[in-house]
Amino acid sequence: MKPSSFKRLVIKVGSALLVDQTNGSLKADWLKSLCADVAALWGQGTQVMVVSSGAIALGRAVLKLPHGTLTLDQSQAAAAVGQIALAGAWTDMLATHNLRAAQILLTLSDTEQRRRYLNARATLSTLLGMGCVPIINENDTVATSEIRYGDNDRLAARVASMVEADGLILLSDIDGMYTANPQLDTSARFMPVIDKITPDIEAMAGGAASVFSRGGMKTKVDAAKIATAAGCAMIIASGKIMHPVSAIENGAKHTLFKAVETPLLARKKWIAGAVAPRGVLTIDHGAEAALLSGKSLLPAGVAAIDGVFEKGDVVAIRGANGNDIARGLIAYDATEAAKIRGLKSDAIAGIVGPIFRAEMIHRDDMVLL
Repeated sequence: MKPSSFKRLVIKVGSALLVDQTNGSLKADWLKSLCADVAALWGQGTQVMVVSSGAIALGRAVLKLPHGTLTLDQSQAAAAVGQIALAGAWTDMLATHNLRAAQILLTLSDTEQRRRYLNARATLSTLLGMGCVPIINENDTVATSEIRYGDNDRLAARVASMVEADGLILLSDIDGMYTANPQLDTSARFMPVIDKITPDIEAMAGGAASVFSRGGMKTKVDAAKIATAAGCAMIIASGKIMHPVSAIENGAKHTLFKAVETPLLARKKWIAGAVAPRGVLTIDHGAEAALLSGKSLLPAGVAAIDGVFEKGDVVAIRGANGNDIARGLIAYDATEAAKIRGLKSDAIAGIVGPIFRAEMIHRDDMVLL
């Protein structure tokens, strides 16, 4: 699938591709080549957005911060300085192609809270309509570990879902998806096309402690689940070459995750794409079978409740085997939910009063994963 075939495309750029890791300087020639690719796509009618890392790395060099792990306040200071440098670099490079850059800084809550999500979507859509290239990054100057994405792969997928993009490209230090880590396993096979993300595919991506962890293959598969469910195809390709998007256009090696044929409605896209559900409901086998057949989740089928959440928050629904099977908007807060779990519907009124909803999560407010 060629990048020029997409009507609206998100390109994610990692920090290691954009910033020299030895001295913290911008890889200006590489960025120049990517901006030429972006301009070529706009010239062919594709609206392009970029999710760009690099602010902390650039700011760290400017501030001459020490090597090693930075403290939170050092990271946020570096981001504050680096965001200006990063935005300036994109602005200058795109301007040579008569394109105008626009900076958008997001936090996790900007896409997890429905009203802020809709506002961000409207701003991005307006900018695209004006012919601007949104340059998006996590707002690291204010985000802490509890309220941040932690990787730009999932942020890019969330943005792609938000603006109803039909294409997402993750430029990486690896040229696609393999059956195992090719750096450690010489028998690892390359996978050019993935029709559906199965548990086997997720297992191939490795766990949180693997080489394919933060910013690696696991987060890329997580991103693919968000994007493809929203009707957006996703490509993983190497960004370690000049003109990386043009290379894909001309047949360079890459992995394509196919979009689902019937994308979710806008409201359900938001539910499915939630990166940080506020709680977890563990359900029994009977309730799981009911959900898979299209039924709502009743309190009787809920075996356990974890987390602190309010009515209307997104929660994960976990099967008896420990796997997440759905996400949904809960009709009760955590305290009420804990009181009525396991109860038949006719017993709920005696716990929460005469005004109640029989379903813990209605099927219209739920998305199966």
